[in-house]
Amino acid sequence: MTSLPEESPSLIGEDDREAAVRRLREAYAEGLIAHEVLDGHLHRVLSARTQSELASVVVSLPPEQPGSTATIAAAGGRIKRHGAWRVPRVLKVESAYGRVRLDLSRAVIEHPVVDIELRLGTGGAGITVPRDAVVDVEGLSTGWKDLRYKVPRRSRPGGPTIRISGAMGYGRLKIRHARR
Repeated sequence: MTSLPEESPSLIGEDDREAAVRRLREAYAEGLIAHEVLDGHLHRVLSARTQSELASVVVSLPPEQPGSTATIAAAGGRIKRHGAWRVPRVLKVESAYGRVRLDLSRAVIEHPVVDIELRLGTGGAGITVPRDAVVDVEGLSTGWKDLRYKVPRRSRPGGPTIRISGAMGYGRLKIRHARR
């Protein structure tokens, strides 16, 4: 009589690991966990090999809010948002070719941190952020043209953090702070 092999633990992929790191960063940014807790949890996530090890780290975090991620996609043409539109916690913008214009200066921003993920083939993009926003573009790679963004000399504390990541093929990203 042969015994059935024990189920091997489910190994994690990089997407699982990145999702766990993102959730930890969001929890920290929203003040739900302390810096020391973040450091310990990040170490455990980065050294985890199985789903159960990963799950044991994120089980104590609050569940993700439904509807906190939105995707705007177009094969071609313009993508444009302006006025008093509600900005989700994570905004994914995808376009094969065409221009993208996002104006967050009068938008309703309910989250202290907003992630904008750009996946653009050709065509430029322009993003206007509130005057008091902090902009982080560390996660963005540009293929053909450089990013245009000038950090303001004086900024007021208390604004949202806008993290822009993703990849742009042929086109320039211009980021500016609203004037008023």
